[in-house]
Amino acid sequence: MKSPDQLTVDTLRALCADMIQKANSGHPGLPLGAAPAAYSVWSSMRHNPRNPKFVDRDRFVLSAGHGSAMLYGLLNLFNYGVEMSDLQQFRQLDSKTPGHPEYGHTAGVEATTGPLGQGIGNAVGMAWAESYLAAKFNRPGYSIVDHHTYALCGDGCLQQGVSAEAASLAGTLGLGKLIVLYDSNSITIEGSTDIAFTESVQGRFEAYGWQVIRVEDGNDVDAISAAISTAKVETSKPTLIEVVTQIGFGAPTKQGRASSHGEPLGDEELAGAKRNLGFDPERFFHVPQEVTAHFDDMKQRFADFEIDWESLMGAYKQTHPDLYSELMAWHKNELPDLLNDDSFWQFDDKPAATRLSGEIVLNRLAAVSPNLIGGAADLSPSTKTIMAGRGNYSKSDPAGANLYFGAREHAMGAIANGIALHGGLRPYVSGFFVFTDQMKPPMRMAGIMNLPVIHIFTHDSIGVGEDGCTHQPIEQLAMLRSTPNLAVFRPCDAAETAACYYLAMQRKTNPSSIILTRQTVPQITQDGKLALKGGYILRDSPSPKIILIATGSEAELACKAYDALAAKGIAARVVSMPSMEVFDEQPKAYRDSVLLPNITARIAIEAASSFGWHKYTGLNGATVTMDGYGASAPAPKLFEHFGFTVENVVKKALEII
Repeated sequence: MKSPDQLTVDTLRALCADMIQKANSGHPGLPLGAAPAAYSVWSSMRHNPRNPKFVDRDRFVLSAGHGSAMLYGLLNLFNYGVEMSDLQQFRQLDSKTPGHPEYGHTAGVEATTGPLGQGIGNAVGMAWAESYLAAKFNRPGYSIVDHHTYALCGDGCLQQGVSAEAASLAGTLGLGKLIVLYDSNSITIEGSTDIAFTESVQGRFEAYGWQVIRVEDGNDVDAISAAISTAKVETSKPTLIEVVTQIGFGAPTKQGRASSHGEPLGDEELAGAKRNLGFDPERFFHVPQEVTAHFDDMKQRFADFEIDWESLMGAYKQTHPDLYSELMAWHKNELPDLLNDDSFWQFDDKPAATRLSGEIVLNRLAAVSPNLIGGAADLSPSTKTIMAGRGNYSKSDPAGANLYFGAREHAMGAIANGIALHGGLRPYVSGFFVFTDQMKPPMRMAGIMNLPVIHIFTHDSIGVGEDGCTHQPIEQLAMLRSTPNLAVFRPCDAAETAACYYLAMQRKTNPSSIILTRQTVPQITQDGKLALKGGYILRDSPSPKIILIATGSEAELACKAYDALAAKGIAARVVSMPSMEVFDEQPKAYRDSVLLPNITARIAIEAASSFGWHKYTGLNGATVTMDGYGASAPAPKLFEHFGFTVENVVKKALEII
């Protein structure tokens, strides 16, 4: 007779195979092979299915998201509200069980981990958040922040560069409450991992500073559970548990073969797998009574985790009332009302790069937002994103709010998503704008998950100058603006920069990107609060004949062109457009009052790609933009060379009026 654990594992396997077969779509290989490892984690985790958002729960991230059937099976068995009818709608429209797990869509799913390796970065971020919050709020006798972060990954995840970046940083930081289980089945879609992946994973992770434990038999639940217990004992370094498995375990002809990875088993193979697992091949979506009873026995233990924590929090509130109130405020993520705080909006008239203005604004926000946390990919002296007096996080000082990611842009984005997913903190990250190319996957994931991560990018155009075309972003603005649910801001001066940071902080369910200059710009905005609508009238004339639309450093050029046109007797209007997304959210009446539908002579001015501007300029309009790469020269020379001059703008204006 099977033990309750073994019967549960095999039930999970059968459920996964049934889901995938009914959908005629999915990945049975990982669930059949890794079910014992996943069950071992979930049965030992500190969590409460009755409250999936229990604050001090352990987190589980399925980095190998294609194995989603296994996660849904666990959510069903552990009573997270995923019903048998939901399993039967696997991969169908509007179901709770989409092809890859989606955060915010299915209770119990901690992260959307589509691209392989992202989940490892997310898990590092969650563990980092736990470490920081514990250092800030725990007191002797009151470990109110005390949980682990688990991730389950496969060979494909570990082949991705983002996992290497994240794992290296996690080892450096000594994130001892991070435990990654590696489903080591030596198979990828193309066949054996020997064709492209022969390194010593153990040696690599030990070099990163991780503890590595190897479980030779991936079906041995007791051995896997013992490895997890050993991992918990080690608190000074993260742990990788390599679990040697057979992909597609139980399938008569596909076990251990690449063919089990990403396609349904088929009726005959499914029937054989069920026989091998000891189940009736004619019975589908079946949970034996013994398994149901097994989970009934565990229910109270899971509920007690939260009951005990609530009791501890009650005592903590009495003993440390100020800390308790602060922690609650951090989790609510509320921003003080800055609209009427004149000190937030005031700047002197001295010209300054918007990255320098951003430094001022960031520190003003940090003064009133104690849960703000973040840093740069080895570029904070250039991006100006250090918060004064907030300390620097390190293994020896986990209470520092300034984070150092190293030159790891891809992992930085994924880690920031994990920090946001954890809760209690508001993360920002920064780097050079051109390196958004290396951050697109996690920025897209932030948009999908509705995470309020703030991305700060400097060196925003050909204004980078002598570094040349490799470091001069051209198409990146269009790329970010085309990303759904991501707000992009490119302010023209300090006052607009304040507005953009304010808007980014206010967007609690959207990621934002703030794009800032390296070069100095004048202070030309009279009232920064006007920029809160995304686009507004910066200069105007009675009965204008042409509208000049600009962002960032090119707003100054638009104003100079406005003066030159006025000298020729041509009335113009200058519209500053720091955020297309915010402007498009405004009522049509406001948008029409700014862009005047009856005026078709319009010019968009931006030192970047023309792509996307035609929705404002229309067929009769023009752009002063660039659709090729930059060059190496002093910035003023480059702006002249690529046509960002008053003369060129006026010429274009005369052509279209």
